[in-house]
Amino acid sequence: MATTTDILKVGLVSVSDRAAAGVYQDQGIPALQEWLAGALSTPFETCVRLIPDEQAVIEQTLIELVDQLHCDLVLTTGGTGPSRRDVTPEATLAVASKTMPGFGEQMRQISLQFVPTAILSRQLAAIRETPEHAALLMNLPGQPKAIRETLEGLKDTDGKQLVAGIFAAVPYCIDLIGGPYIETHDAVCKAFRPKSALRQK
Repeated sequence: MATTTDILKVGLVSVSDRAAAGVYQDQGIPALQEWLAGALSTPFETCVRLIPDEQAVIEQTLIELVDQLHCDLVLTTGGTGPSRRDVTPEATLAVASKTMPGFGEQMRQISLQFVPTAILSRQLAAIRETPEHAALLMNLPGQPKAIRETLEGLKDTDGKQLVAGIFAAVPYCIDLIGGPYIETHDAVCKAFRPKSALRQK
């Protein structure tokens, strides 16, 4: 049974050999932190990890964030392409209890609005469950602009939603696995729940 707390705990994991080695400054985690701060209206705290493209290290990190630190949501950035060093999806699947294919499908749909090489992305989402806790794991792109577009979706100049972002479905998913009730700022990302799952304000 998943544990429920009032404050959302989010694990942020940047997977990059060069950033982990200090060759350049990581941009993924700051982009995720900035987006979450602007999108979420409910309290949250983050657990941050910067690690190399090593499958065993990624697996160990995901397990730690879910099983020991009880993160409700874990967002990874980087390591989802076709190169030999890109093993984030493999590590995620190795520790997952079930896959959530719709997230990966929508991420590629968003990116295909910009580049045909979006089909090379292997981004995915999955759920890790233990007897005490459950968390949603999501592999996101590595570039800040792509991170924002993937989470938020695409809008026209008037702010009308053209393509839905994946985060709109995250709060209800967290509900279903026993996590805290997440609310968002509608102007950034309007969370969707069935009427039966809405809480009275």
